[in-house]
Amino acid sequence: MIVALVLLSALLHAAWNALLRVEPDKDRGLVAAISVASLFACVVAGARWAAGEPMFATTEALLYTLLGGAFEAVYFFTLARALELGRLGAVYTVSRGGAILAVWPLSMLWFSETATLTSTLGSVTVLAGLALSSVGSTAGGNRAHRAGIVWAAACAASIAGYHLSYKAALIAGGNPSATFAVSLSLSALISIVRIGGAGRRTLVDVVRVRWSRVGMMGVLCGGSFLILMEALARGGSGYVLTLRNTSVLFAAALAWTIGERPRHSEMVGAALVAAGATLMSF
Repeated sequence: MIVALVLLSALLHAAWNALLRVEPDKDRGLVAAISVASLFACVVAGARWAAGEPMFATTEALLYTLLGGAFEAVYFFTLARALELGRLGAVYTVSRGGAILAVWPLSMLWFSETATLTSTLGSVTVLAGLALSSVGSTAGGNRAHRAGIVWAAACAASIAGYHLSYKAALIAGGNPSATFAVSLSLSALISIVRIGGAGRRTLVDVVRVRWSRVGMMGVLCGGSFLILMEALARGGSGYVLTLRNTSVLFAAALAWTIGERPRHSEMVGAALVAAGATLMSF
């Protein structure tokens, strides 16, 4: 059950990232999308609350949820910058694969998750995939793409931050849908404040002109994260994140559908990251 949930979440996640890649105003478009996703998540959380499910059993769960929202705000900003400058396949591989390498050791320290021979081999495989994808990509890319890879590395750190915060909130008694709804709403609020008055006026124009794409991104984003939260509530954080990041293969395939032509090194690197993530999940 966990594997099916994680793979579905991975597909939805890669899909909304591909839509963001073809969005002309990536920062405003993403802010609009996460606002839609926040509304979607709040409706789901409200329905579960109305059905009698508790939202936050402890104050600690709420605090970790707010921390996750802060990390998410950084994630959305760095992701928009990375995809504005770099190609989808390489950016996605570096951001997701880098997060794997950060989460596994921190999960062992924080949540007492264990390392096995296969997870260690998987880590080495992920590292090789990241090196091949990022080095091969930057060596053959222009200055903007190389800058995009740097932003993708910063994005990886924020992914690790919100993922670990989510797991801590769930352990402390947070309801999966409530945790996501509150954290995403906070990240949307931070993002709306961050873009300033001029950015908010542009945001209105983006929604008016491209409401269908923004709405689709928001629903896919919200659905992807809600499914992830359910999987996190049932499995270890290192296991869930690594398995979910087989989505790099979905992203590599979707890059072709939006007109990009990933380099051979990027495709092989994505395959290695996905293979390493699969090994680490056992």
